[in-house]
Amino acid sequence: MVLATVDPAGMVWQRMVLLKDVSPGKGFVFFTNYASDKAAAIEQNPRVSLHFPWNELDRQVIVGGVASKISVAETARYFLSRPRESQIAAWASQQSRPISARAVLEQQLAAMQAKFAQGSVPVPDFWGGYRVVPDRIEFWQGGVNRLHDRFRYTKNQDDQWQIEQLQP
Repeated sequence: MVLATVDPAGMVWQRMVLLKDVSPGKGFVFFTNYASDKAAAIEQNPRVSLHFPWNELDRQVIVGGVASKISVAETARYFLSRPRESQIAAWASQQSRPISARAVLEQQLAAMQAKFAQGSVPVPDFWGGYRVVPDRIEFWQGGVNRLHDRFRYTKNQDDQWQIEQLQP
């Protein structure tokens, strides 16, 4: 999915993230380094947008909501299910920080591989998940002559979804 955030300077940034869980009533979960640019943006402004494009089907879904950190227990459950090399890579990468060359990242990875050569890899305290709880969802289906079908679901104060059909 595409995650859009607003950084502290007011710039909107989008990037692909891996959707790891979706639950009715709970929201959409993804994981990242809590020192990353996206985490800093969420810390400053937790309102985010998710975009799910299906170009081949001429469809898309756009989700607006609030992101918040998930529990340490939820993070640990997911982290421990990841392949060992992915666990070590989470330790190796100082996500969003500049490096002079890829070799630096590869050296950091080698150092972490040596550090965790024996035993299990612990969950980094700087890494975890976010849950985006939606308050607006729009479904878009491409149509003939650009007469697309659009339906927007918006949560009201009573936590009920209201549906509107929108003009293209």
